Amino acid sequence: MSANNNSYETQRQIRTKKIVRNIFLYSMLSLFAVFIIVPFYWMILTSLKTSEQLESVDTLLWLRFSDMQWGNYRQAIFSAEAPPFLRYMVNTVVVAAISTVGTILTTVLSAFAFARLNFKFKELFFLLLIMTMMIPGEMFVITNFITVNQLGWVGGGQTYTEALMAMSIPFMTSIFYIFFLRQTFKQVPNELYYAAKVDGTTDFKYLWKVMVPIAKPTIITITILNAMGTWNAYIWPQLITARQPLHRLVSNGLREVASSEFVNETNLQMAAAFMVTLPILIIFFILKKQIMRGVSRSGIKG
Repeated sequence: MSANNNSYETQRQIRTKKIVRNIFLYSMLSLFAVFIIVPFYWMILTSLKTSEQLESVDTLLWLRFSDMQWGNYRQAIFSAEAPPFLRYMVNTVVVAAISTVGTILTTVLSAFAFARLNFKFKELFFLLLIMTMMIPGEMFVITNFITVNQLGWVGGGQTYTEALMAMSIPFMTSIFYIFFLRQTFKQVPNELYYAAKVDGTTDFKYLWKVMVPIAKPTIITITILNAMGTWNAYIWPQLITARQPLHRLVSNGLREVASSEFVNETNLQMAAAFMVTLPILIIFFILKKQIMRGVSRSGIKG
């Protein structure tokens, strides 16, 4: 009887600890969610207000549907005082497409080499590349700018093609993405590779016929993250297009809003910010399963 009581008390303690742990966990997650959602909610709410409603206490936390000013979005995008957002969005999509395709090619080839091929000093070379991840990205801005300037891609006579190349080519490689994809490639059994070699399959054919389909979720994740990084880029595009404003990206357009006729129109600034954020949100919610699957697959094995 005593043994049964002890077993019951042990199970009860385990359930109690589990409940306490879950309460703490979900409380912290809820707190983090509030910190993320509240600023976003305030941005949307502010973008739908008039100038008078911005100063009203009655509309501080909520707004009736009939009072929402949907015309703010049209004014923020198409107003004569507004930056050419549509042009900037097209520029951003083109740059994101070019840099993402280049990044995928270099990442797939490099990850395959470090994960499957054998060559001298492979581990040492990979370690040196990993060490460069500790260097802040801002450190490469000067050297990258000198390079593209010597190629003639920067200046007053900058063409649209030169601007695209200057904003895309320097960022077609990523050590983090190579490491990310290498972890997935290393999970593929060696037996598949040896069997393919026995059948006379070349390394390149094995890569595209076997490795890439298996690593598809991770590659999709890298594609999405790289496209998001391009969409949010600010410093490099601003530096490259300093003399050609029409070649800028959408993030640079947001900065122009803050320094334009909208400088005192908080509602129009928030409307422009939401319109720029919306495409990224749509892409994330559509492809969130692929992102989670790719991250989980790459974190299983070192």
